[in-house]
Amino acid sequence: QVQLVESGGGLVQAGGSLRLSCAASGITFRLYTVGWYRQAPGKQRELVAAITSGGTTTYADSVKTRFTISRDNAKDTVDLQMNSLKPEDTAVYYCNADRLETPWNRRVTYWGQGTQVTVSP
Repeated sequence: QVQLVESGGGLVQAGGSLRLSCAASGITFRLYTVGWYRQAPGKQRELVAAITSGGTTTYADSVKTRFTISRDNAKDTVDLQMNSLKPEDTAVYYCNADRLETPWNRRVTYWGQGTQVTVSP
């Protein structure tokens, strides 16, 4: 049915870069606001970056000068380019797609399985 699949995680040294990708199937992905969330051990899941169907972006203060979220509607893909990585960026990163469905005003949300990002000192 619906699938969100994250890829691109891995182990990187501080100062390095990773590019995460979220690929969707089973939904009209371009209609959804898509967010990247992360959860570190012992911490709450937090929003890292989001992009609306119209291309408006938002970032957590801790990443806004280092991360860039983008989408390619032709490929049903949302990417998160992460530069100048820090050890505190270590977390499982999750892709989320969210939409208020019309005409029933039903809130629909989907989550990917997560991908591990580890940044060593």
